[in-house]
Amino acid sequence: MEFKVSSAGLLKGVLDVSKAIPAKTALPILENFLFVLKENQLEITASDQELTLRTVVPVESSVDEGSIAVPARQMIDLLKALPDQPVTIKTAGEGSFECIWSNGNSSLPYFPAADYPEIKGAGSDALTATVPAQVLAESISSTIYATADDEMRPAMNGIFFDMDTDSTTLVASDSHKLICYTTAAFQTAEKASFILHKKPAGVLKSIIDKDDEDVTIAFDSSTVVFTIGETMMVCRLIVGKFPEYRKVIPQNNANILQIDRVQLLNTVRRVAVCANKASNHIKFDLKPGQVEITAQDLGFALAAYEKLPCEYNGAELSIGFKSSFLIEILNNMTCGTVVMKFADPRRAALIVPAEEEEESGKICGILMPIMVS
Repeated sequence: MEFKVSSAGLLKGVLDVSKAIPAKTALPILENFLFVLKENQLEITASDQELTLRTVVPVESSVDEGSIAVPARQMIDLLKALPDQPVTIKTAGEGSFECIWSNGNSSLPYFPAADYPEIKGAGSDALTATVPAQVLAESISSTIYATADDEMRPAMNGIFFDMDTDSTTLVASDSHKLICYTTAAFQTAEKASFILHKKPAGVLKSIIDKDDEDVTIAFDSSTVVFTIGETMMVCRLIVGKFPEYRKVIPQNNANILQIDRVQLLNTVRRVAVCANKASNHIKFDLKPGQVEITAQDLGFALAAYEKLPCEYNGAELSIGFKSSFLIEILNNMTCGTVVMKFADPRRAALIVPAEEEEESGKICGILMPIMVS
């Protein structure tokens, strides 16, 4: 195998897929990139068997087609150290290949491509959908922080894609908070769903480029394939049943607070400085036209409060929250004005953008309260 390629183009290709190289593995071949040269294109694959990334890099010229597995760490380090220039890569004898640049070369080992595990995509019965890249990136960003780390309930460790013929809702929950992001930008021919683990979800978000137009999704009962331009991501899905999230979304919370999101976020951050470090508890005291937010840590004689003007319609109410959860929800919304709807101090609060905001109905959060004195 021999080909000439831009060092910068090759570096971009290996970096695009390097997120799938495992930090530790019982299968040493997975510490390598799989290079497959065919028709003036180099296909680069990396995998940890749960997550696979594959991309295609155009080559300037090729002599012999073929495939080899090359050491990932050394390949990345070498290409990072090279200025942008054409490099020639060719196999040289049994088990080694050369990387030749303008005034030097290196010799590295390679391994038979046959030793690399076969990567299987979605089956012939796979359903497909197409979504604008930025919509997918935004929907993952808006939900991924609410996923859990729960060994007993693995379905909670990912993002639930609830797909229908007119819209798709992404849902994540750790039992304390639940986030739903609904978009009509992509749908399927029939109702379907899958759970994507948060690790590949994070990788997917990171490889979506601002210039990417659409992402194609193909999935069956065990595998999902995302295709973004020349890059493809294949990953196993979480097997399990996601909770009936629609049943826990409050419908009749009659006490309604409407307030500037950034102002509320900054106030919660300031007051939470004096909250108990173990519990992060803060309290909302709601009255018409005013909300008072307080926190205290009696063990260290810490206390803080701040009053904010607001629009509040409902009964006077005191309710507690874990400040870190509320900060996460508010920080991951983009609306100017937020609405919090309460039933009583023991039931979940609903957090949504104000009705006049364009994204109303797109995203909603549910936050469980805590009992505070």
